Amino acid sequence: MAAKRKTTPTTVKAAGKDQLLKYYSEMLMMRRFEEKAGQLYGMGLIAGFCHLYIGQEAVVVGVQAALEEGDQVITGYRDHAHMLACGMDPNGVMAELTGRAGGYSRGKGGSMHMFSREKHFYGGHGIVGAQVALGTGLGFADRYKDNGKISVAYFGDGAANQGQVYESFNMAQLWHLPVVYVIENNQYAMGTAVGRASSETKLHKRGASFGIPGFEVDGMDVEAVRAAAETAVAHARSGEGPVILEMKTYRYRGHSMSDPAKYRTREEVDDIRSHHDPIDLIKKRLIEGGHASEDDLKAIDKEVKAVVNAAAEFAKTSPEPDPGELWTDVLLEA
Repeated sequence: MAAKRKTTPTTVKAAGKDQLLKYYSEMLMMRRFEEKAGQLYGMGLIAGFCHLYIGQEAVVVGVQAALEEGDQVITGYRDHAHMLACGMDPNGVMAELTGRAGGYSRGKGGSMHMFSREKHFYGGHGIVGAQVALGTGLGFADRYKDNGKISVAYFGDGAANQGQVYESFNMAQLWHLPVVYVIENNQYAMGTAVGRASSETKLHKRGASFGIPGFEVDGMDVEAVRAAAETAVAHARSGEGPVILEMKTYRYRGHSMSDPAKYRTREEVDDIRSHHDPIDLIKKRLIEGGHASEDDLKAIDKEVKAVVNAAAEFAKTSPEPDPGELWTDVLLEA
């Protein structure tokens, strides 16, 4: 099912030149990074599962644009772009994908388990829906400390059916925790269309019984995402409690690199790529608005590719973890 444009909870204010160029550069970095990760996986340099974010870039870029320093982010296993959006070093992220000592988890976490307390990124979690309860806990800590910060918990349409999600919703609304729940509805979970697995397909309504406001957003338009996120973040930060944002988005690749995605047609994917691609949308606005030329954007792409290629080289040449690392980071040392 194609991702359609939806209304947002606030009027979308057009971004200026600098903002649009920033969005374009960030989304392009994520796209090229994931494409390179796919190549490294095909070469056998990335083992295990690898879930690519290609097509969904507008969601995390738009939401991050509404946050401030110190706000926390947590997500599931389709997490590489979220790390980049939080400002984590592409070298360290790519090295973790290849299981090298130069990675954020010293090569022991891989694609699904890396973190950065410095950048307030709390994972990367392999258990479906686990990050929702943990993200709610982060919001509880913010409320307890009264520090003015909020937590953003990203999860997918598949995870939206997990029981711990609703336990989290109940606690967050009961205690007015500063949490924004972002449902990245790419419409197929692990391979089953939302309509085949969910009796209520309007996922932003999942918090209605708890009194949590929810909004459906065009997750392929970074400006619409940013506008919705600003409203949700302001609500949570003011002490009014949690908000649910359902981002209608689309992943171009399979659930993971091992998924041939035969549950949908090539024509469907091509239609989304041709008419709803988030990067092409911003590219069009930049050119039609007179903010950039084709040559300007090609130069940005060249710079992005250089960064990604350097990250891939670092990931290839960084040493493998010392066997002694098996015993580290297991228990907290007093």
